[in-house]
Amino acid sequence: MKIFRPPSRLARLGLTIAVVALLVACSKPAAPEQPVRAVKVMTVGVQPAQALLEYAAEVKPRVESRLAFRVGGKLIARPAEPGLRVQAGQLLAQLDPQDLKLATDAARAQVAAAQTSRDLAAADFRRYQSLKEQNFISGAELERRATTLKAAQAQLDVAQAQLAAQGNQGSYANLLSDVSGVVTAVLAERGQVVTAGSPVVQVAQDGARDVVFAVPEDKLAALKIGSDALIRVWASSRSLTGLVREVAASADPVTRTFTVKVALAAKDDLPLGSTVSVLPAALQHAGAQVIKLPTSALRQQGQDSAVWVLDAPSMTVRSQTVQVVTADGNDVVISGGLLPGMLVVTAGVHVLTPGQKVTIYKEKKALALASKAQTAINSAAPAAVAAAPAASAGAAAASQ
Repeated sequence: MKIFRPPSRLARLGLTIAVVALLVACSKPAAPEQPVRAVKVMTVGVQPAQALLEYAAEVKPRVESRLAFRVGGKLIARPAEPGLRVQAGQLLAQLDPQDLKLATDAARAQVAAAQTSRDLAAADFRRYQSLKEQNFISGAELERRATTLKAAQAQLDVAQAQLAAQGNQGSYANLLSDVSGVVTAVLAERGQVVTAGSPVVQVAQDGARDVVFAVPEDKLAALKIGSDALIRVWASSRSLTGLVREVAASADPVTRTFTVKVALAAKDDLPLGSTVSVLPAALQHAGAQVIKLPTSALRQQGQDSAVWVLDAPSMTVRSQTVQVVTADGNDVVISGGLLPGMLVVTAGVHVLTPGQKVTIYKEKKALALASKAQTAINSAAPAAVAAAPAASAGAAAASQ
């Protein structure tokens, strides 16, 4: 029979240490504390806007026409060249007129045949009319001859109308300028077969001109027809004024921008195609008091823009959604979400989390300069104190 002996005190201590170690190994490690980040902050305030909204534009004619032949054919001559100044009635291009002449001759022959038929029907009607007066024929027979004469006359009228139309088409072989202006484009070359209505020459009509530029959708509502616009000529220091004449009702399918036309005064005869800058008065906010932030302060929060706002008593940050209106140089203009006096983080925004503790970053250079300045002040103070008695003694000696 075995006698049970309780474990010794040393064995019990070892067992207790092993159990504690096992429990410590099985427990979850404590979550590491978030580091305290150093951030740059700025105090939100109201300041004047500086940037001007300026758009690149091009001078274009008020009326620009694409001229085409009314008939088809082979192009045998094209005196018009890009940049050529033309007058109303000047020849721009010419088709081969041979087929048109043959068609005119055929129409003229049809007129001659219809006229012969009409003359024969007229002579026949006069003869039957004489016989009716002598009661040799009935009235019905005379009416049939009269009807034949009317049909022959109608055929002659049709043939004459066709001859006139064909004669006009013969003249359509020459493409003449409708107005005075400048040839801006040539769309067909000699020897090319063109169809009726196919553009051959593009002419910019003399007269009023427009400055054409494009604006994004968010600026469209502010532009009103009749509002002023400042125009700066790129090639010189010349500045002009104009009025918004037309705003596109739909966006360009490629650029998704809206075309705006500013009318120039008649005396402002700028070269076609010249480059200018347009500053619409309705879009300028220079000098207006706005809240501005550097772009580094913004971050994306879902579909919105947001910033980190610093709570000074607890030195923690919280997210704040803001509404961005436009850009002003390297800054953005804020229309909502912030109030003057708030502290906004301007650097390090992408490594922060809500409620995180932060410290305000201080530049080492500024601290070093302050330290050097303090050292200079401290070193200069004893020398000044030592020099003061000497200066007083010198002044006393001078007074004696």
